[in-house]
Amino acid sequence: MPPRYSLPELALPAVLPTDAASLTALLHSVIAAHNDVKTQALNHMQHMMEQFMLARHRMFGASSEQSSSQGRLFDEAEVLAAGTDATQDMAPLVPHTKPDGKANTKPARGKRAPLPAELKRVDVVHDVPAAERTCPCGTPMVQIGEDVSEQLDLVPMQVRVLRHIRRRYGCPGSVHAPVTAALPPQPLPKSNASADLLAMLLVVKFIDGLPLARFEYVLARHGVTVSRQTLARWVIGAAGLLQPLLNLMRDALLEGPFLHVDETVVQVLKEPGKAPTSNSYMWVQTGGPPGRPVVVFDYDASRSGQVPVRLLHDYRGYVMTDGYSGYNELMRTDGIEQLVCWAHVRRRFVEAVKVQPKGKRGLADEAVAMIGKLYGVERDHKDATDEARLLARQIHSVPALAALRAWLDNTLPGVTPKSALGTALSYLRDYWPRLTRYTERGDLPIDNNRAENAIRPFVVGRKAWLFSDTVAGANASAVIYSVLETAKANGVEPYTWLRRVLRDLPAAKTVDDVDALLPWNIGAMGDNAHAAAADFLQ
Repeated sequence: MPPRYSLPELALPAVLPTDAASLTALLHSVIAAHNDVKTQALNHMQHMMEQFMLARHRMFGASSEQSSSQGRLFDEAEVLAAGTDATQDMAPLVPHTKPDGKANTKPARGKRAPLPAELKRVDVVHDVPAAERTCPCGTPMVQIGEDVSEQLDLVPMQVRVLRHIRRRYGCPGSVHAPVTAALPPQPLPKSNASADLLAMLLVVKFIDGLPLARFEYVLARHGVTVSRQTLARWVIGAAGLLQPLLNLMRDALLEGPFLHVDETVVQVLKEPGKAPTSNSYMWVQTGGPPGRPVVVFDYDASRSGQVPVRLLHDYRGYVMTDGYSGYNELMRTDGIEQLVCWAHVRRRFVEAVKVQPKGKRGLADEAVAMIGKLYGVERDHKDATDEARLLARQIHSVPALAALRAWLDNTLPGVTPKSALGTALSYLRDYWPRLTRYTERGDLPIDNNRAENAIRPFVVGRKAWLFSDTVAGANASAVIYSVLETAKANGVEPYTWLRRVLRDLPAAKTVDDVDALLPWNIGAMGDNAHAAAADFLQ
């Protein structure tokens, strides 16, 4: 219901004055009271109109993705192929190596990129019929060369049964007990799922976003009946097996000089004490030492400030967040310094731009342009050393921030507080010290995009599987997303790495055995990932 506006109480005299000056003063006070109410009403109407425009833009407006392909799911092939050259698809592929044997890393103009050199090659020889290999002069032709073109091929998923045959040996005289070959430790000893099947199951669900119900149908097409309930038990069991690996990843996470934190909603149907339609939360933290990026997910039913305190109680360093007040309790911890995300600030001003009259440049545009200068410094020094980036920030970013602060102080008093621009300005003012702290060092991030990028695969997957049934399933999802996203962050092909982990982890007896399976310790596997996967399919 819209607010009701009423005139403030006026202390009117019992007897109205008769002189002109007093009457004029009384009239002005009544008019001022009316103007205050009018101003409040206009401000409220402006706020409601801006909210309506933003909601309409979120629902119907063009996003950063190509709008031409939005909403055209059934003609996706036609949309994507519209800008390609059909003759290119029919032309012979360029060889994956140059004539001198060196890798051809850049395709020639008008040609497709070469296929990866590490992929297994299968030669299909096409020979000239024998009847056509006689020269018109009557002599037999001899081979003088060959033309080679390449096609990308795919071997469909194979479903097979591994028969573990344990040979038994006994005493010929039956005097002593027989000896049977030991079965190597299995990832899930009480199930009939192999390590490689579990690796495929986890990758298709947690990376490719395929719900268990659909994977059940995939197996059924191959003549294998495995219920989604069984698949769910396998997922939870595999998460328990991977927990020691995650513990070491979390230790590495806390060794970094800074980390990012963010959270997103997840629905858990059987969360004790909560309605099935209520929101629970998946918290993501990403960081780690240089060269060892770590992504850790944690499930919690709450979004309270006690959750980040519990997750990061042993951490000391810089923490990058958005402006959510739930992080305030964590920031009271000695040794933790908060950084606030500039991307969130920029988005607020971008929203203010959207509610401006079309074709007119306003104050919000000025803010976006000034923030763009800060990002320009970061973009120009993305690959620079920390020392060079710090120097650039001191030379370019600090003066740009000073100019932005002066503009803020001059602009804020004249803007309606509850308008889109007013809330953006207030947000900028309230978090200013934590927004500018990144210029203190050369290695600190300017925004929380690293955490948002890390949490995106979870958000995309959530659109497919929608919810978790139990708390155990949500916790298992957190473990598996953590190890797989950490593998991806380290440039390791996730399926090949996870297959290796699930084969070797059951036999691990020491911390060193588990540590050897961390992505940065077997990162070289990524170079041979495709070849290893191809060998597996033979």
